[in-house]
Amino acid sequence: MKMRCYLCLAIVALYFAGCTEKEKKEKTAPVDYQTTCNPVDLSYRFQLELPSFREAADPSVVNFKGGYYMILSRSGGYFYSPDLIKWDLIAPQSDFPFEHYAPTAVAIGDALYFVTSGYGKMLKSHYPQSGNWEVVESKSRFDYADPALFLDDDGRLYYFGGCSPDNWLYGAEIDTKTFEIIGKTVPILISHREKYGWEVQGDYNLKTETPPWIEGSWVNKYKGKYYFQYAGPGTEFKSYNDGVYVADSPLGPYTLAEHNPFACRPEGYLPGVGHGSTFTDRYGNYWHIGTANVSMRHSFERRLALSPVFFDADGEMYAWTAFGDYPMIVPNRKLSSPEEFFPEWMLLSYNKKVSVSSTLKKTAEQEAKMAKWWNKPSNFEPINAVDEEIRTWWSAETGNKGEWFSVDLGEPCTVYALQINFADYDSDLLGARSGRTGNLYYQYTVEESSDGQNWKILIDKSQNTVKDAPHEYVQLNQPLATRYLRINNIRVPSGKFSLSDFRVFGKSSKAAPQQVTTGVATRGSDRRQVKLVWDKIPDATGYNIRFGTREGKLYQNYMVYNKNELQINILNTEKQYFFAIDAFNESGITKGKTFAADK
Repeated sequence: MKMRCYLCLAIVALYFAGCTEKEKKEKTAPVDYQTTCNPVDLSYRFQLELPSFREAADPSVVNFKGGYYMILSRSGGYFYSPDLIKWDLIAPQSDFPFEHYAPTAVAIGDALYFVTSGYGKMLKSHYPQSGNWEVVESKSRFDYADPALFLDDDGRLYYFGGCSPDNWLYGAEIDTKTFEIIGKTVPILISHREKYGWEVQGDYNLKTETPPWIEGSWVNKYKGKYYFQYAGPGTEFKSYNDGVYVADSPLGPYTLAEHNPFACRPEGYLPGVGHGSTFTDRYGNYWHIGTANVSMRHSFERRLALSPVFFDADGEMYAWTAFGDYPMIVPNRKLSSPEEFFPEWMLLSYNKKVSVSSTLKKTAEQEAKMAKWWNKPSNFEPINAVDEEIRTWWSAETGNKGEWFSVDLGEPCTVYALQINFADYDSDLLGARSGRTGNLYYQYTVEESSDGQNWKILIDKSQNTVKDAPHEYVQLNQPLATRYLRINNIRVPSGKFSLSDFRVFGKSSKAAPQQVTTGVATRGSDRRQVKLVWDKIPDATGYNIRFGTREGKLYQNYMVYNKNELQINILNTEKQYFFAIDAFNESGITKGKTFAADK
């Protein structure tokens, strides 16, 4: 035992070797800010039909009376947050459209108004935290389809909507009392997938023969300009994104913004940020919350992703999605740049050595269970829980107490936060019409060790009987120097103990990667596409490709792991593009040099 203790002390001493006293304090000092991490940590509702899967989508977030209300599709209610970190479910007691899609909300005076696709009724609440709503007497005679409500500074109210592969999105002014249309319905935009690669269907925007679904209208006003956001090419794809048009008046005419799509994250652990809403927090920071993609058990298996939003000096609007599923700071003041939101806690667990209590084998019986799934997992191997892919997972043989999963970070690291993403494999749970079932919670502990032999409890959720957290994110009270982490199952709500990813964030002692100095971008006959090739950096975990249509405005981001070539298919045929390839590893990010694609 003494030898093990000496070894543990030696490992920690090695980790701090060469550090100044200031650096040692920085490695273990508590941070003075709060963070969050995508997927947004919600009690995602199990839907009403088999196979059993969770879903949340099409979010409208409104900053109302000191808090944030998130209205979303088929979620058995809606969510309230005081701080954009903790979200509590509110299950309405009144008549409420629980099973309708694509809702929207807007604050008018001292009430929150709400309407959803296909419901045909406007609801309002003066105190939405109470769950009480009333039907607004309305003379509206049009059917709401993916509705969005926008209240201008002058008190005039506008409705925008539409959801179709081949029809226009449209808008109209409506009366704030009767909600009748005032004047004409105006066409806003229609798909131009022959020019705009982000509107082409498919995970990688290659289904050119199939028209995209264009939907998800939303409008913001900034410095006298109106920004009309829309979603495409389809919610079931990794490429789900929000584009943006700009106008001088609410009903246009609208022209395509220079930067498009405005919110996009086609790869990473959590891909897709389409059909969302953009709102301001209490400090004036803009945020976009969008629909992210899983689409394994069902095409509508979806999660939510939150991203900071910025307007540059020219009024170009962009959501910052670089490292968009890593921890980000939730500020208590107005911030002015993307870098201020990023604590640079890097992913420490990617493709690291893992150990498990057991692994479920993929048998004919398992194949039969998955026969009606949208997609099928290739296997349930342990490496799936550290591969940065939400569509794969490790599953233990059972859901019993005593199953466990352990990861070796490879060296002592400073750990700041963990995210436990449960896969709910083999679950047979179905959702309730309102609220949640009484037994929807996970119980577990997370232990840490410097030597893999002596373990200490780091996170204790063994007594949890309240919180349903399928994507639980835990920021440690104080950074921890350790190497091994192990999660021990006590209870899962249903099915097997399974993890889509066990993610560890912090800093390693290794040096940041070298710079990518050479890159080639080639566009062929299809100008929506570009092929990138760059020198592989030996000490890089992955690369974040930044690109845009202007050399100093590389607002798009595309993250890849363990590869040094990529085809991107979301370009505008009418624009030239510039690229920079940033290398990253467990220690940090090294920005690459900017280079141009052929015109």
